[in-house]
Amino acid sequence: MPVFTFSGKNSAGEKVAGERVAVNKQVLATQLRREQINAPTIREKGKEFAMPTFGSGKVNTKDIAVFFRQFSVMIDAGLPLVQCLEILAANQENPTFQKGLTSVRTTVEGGATLANAMRQHPKLFDDLTTNMIEAGETGGILDLILQRLAIYVEKAVKLKSAVKSALIYPVSVISLATLIVAALLKWVVPIFANLFAGLGVALPLPTRIVMGLSAFVGQFWWFFIVGGVGLVFGIKQVRKDPRGRYWFDYLMLKLPVIGLLLRKIAVARFTRTLGTLITSGVPILEGLSITARTSGNAVLEEALMKVRKAIEEGRTIVDPLRESGVFPSMVTQMIGVGEATGAMDNMLQKIADFYEDEVDTATKDMLAMLEPIIIGVLGIAVGGIVISLYLPLFSMIAKLAG
Repeated sequence: MPVFTFSGKNSAGEKVAGERVAVNKQVLATQLRREQINAPTIREKGKEFAMPTFGSGKVNTKDIAVFFRQFSVMIDAGLPLVQCLEILAANQENPTFQKGLTSVRTTVEGGATLANAMRQHPKLFDDLTTNMIEAGETGGILDLILQRLAIYVEKAVKLKSAVKSALIYPVSVISLATLIVAALLKWVVPIFANLFAGLGVALPLPTRIVMGLSAFVGQFWWFFIVGGVGLVFGIKQVRKDPRGRYWFDYLMLKLPVIGLLLRKIAVARFTRTLGTLITSGVPILEGLSITARTSGNAVLEEALMKVRKAIEEGRTIVDPLRESGVFPSMVTQMIGVGEATGAMDNMLQKIADFYEDEVDTATKDMLAMLEPIIIGVLGIAVGGIVISLYLPLFSMIAKLAG
């Protein structure tokens, strides 16, 4: 069997790393989770620096939301569990998802619980899903749990879509502006350069700068492509390392406008996830571990693991949340009220609703602020190039008129 190297953190937030023999990555990940070790980095020994693979058959989050919704309706209607899985697999268009559901059905037929069967497919069903399913099976409320999962995934999709939609316009305009400026420097400016060289006129400083940029772009255009690809690859490599991922996420949270938006997204995701888990009967310590692992932000993950450790030591949840410095004071105060009144799950859901609306508002505000800035920069760049090209012509006309 292959040997795998892994690195991550245990339930106390301490770093752990080592080597294990396992059938595959998924089996090792399941073993480590049972030992309460969160290991985001698992690689086969000897292939640590393998090139990334693309198009490996991912499952759309919307498909998972629809699956949970349909599954809950079938269970509520009284259909047997195996039959539900068989019907859902047969009607699934995504081949990866269909194969996974068929495997889950076969495992359940063999006598395993639904949660354990799903745990064998961590790429399809994360810890949050499997723990909620386990709680639903134990409490006999699987249909209700599936409904909650559907609502949770739908809200997560809505939150992600809102951010993506808001970023489409500025990214499109910036890309278009870059292409326009590159086209001017690559093809238009050289025409004027040849013209001025033939006339033998003295060029002003702005025109010489533009000519130099044009010559650089014409000769080293490949540098920008290689630089862009290298930057993306470098960021991915940095984020694979736990400390590199932490500092990258930390710097992103400190950015002036985007950082505030990312912080609101993190709070919305944290409160929605933890609230859904607690409502479904998952213990708060396990809920915090799952929420930390699924937070998508290393800074938030570390803060939540410290909160979990503090609760294990007998402290309330409010003080360690406040000490982390990650969460706004309003959030910690509302969670404190929820904890004191025994309604923390409802309070977390209300905070999530509020911050999801805040994310929507923040994205619109960011777009409204970026739009004039982008247009202004585009106007200055294009206008500056055009004016610099016509400056020598103006000087020549002035001399001829004189």
